[in-house]
Amino acid sequence: MDSLITSDFQRHGIKKVTLFKLFSVFFLLPNPGLKYMTIFRLCQKYRTKNKLLFYFYFLWLRSLKVKYGFDISYRTKIGAGFYIGHFGGIVIHGDTIIGNNCNISQGVTLGVSNSKNQGSPIIEDNVFLGPNACVFGNVKIGNNSVIGANTVITENVPSNCTVVNQKNNVIEKDLSEYYIHNKFVKED
Repeated sequence: MDSLITSDFQRHGIKKVTLFKLFSVFFLLPNPGLKYMTIFRLCQKYRTKNKLLFYFYFLWLRSLKVKYGFDISYRTKIGAGFYIGHFGGIVIHGDTIIGNNCNISQGVTLGVSNSKNQGSPIIEDNVFLGPNACVFGNVKIGNNSVIGANTVITENVPSNCTVVNQKNNVIEKDLSEYYIHNKFVKED
């Protein structure tokens, strides 16, 4: 079995990959992240080795993309032990580089920026990206870092750091009329 696939299985608590365990991931146990990453790894493996197998896995990957809401390009460089905690709304640009033992939560976006930090993110080893975290541009997230929920990163984050979203700003003005249209009115 491919070492990258084995490392992903180990991050999900499966120490030894057998045919039965592989079968159970695809047909018995609902584990979308592990299923997607297994097909992702096979797609990358055969990209230059066998075009027929590459297209087979590529089409399978595309169908899983729609089914689970993962938009992770097959070109993305992802290290060993990648863990997707929950499915839905994950977008990762093809030029992004992700290190070993990284966790991605639902709603995470790793994308390009056309501003001063033009380019794609580099996520180093042992990084946790919380729900709805966004990293934009040519920025580096250092080793052993945690990016909290709903945090937007546009600048480098040093190693061994935690970044959290700032305190909410409350504006004492009712703006709901601009967003809530065609209200239901209960008749007496």
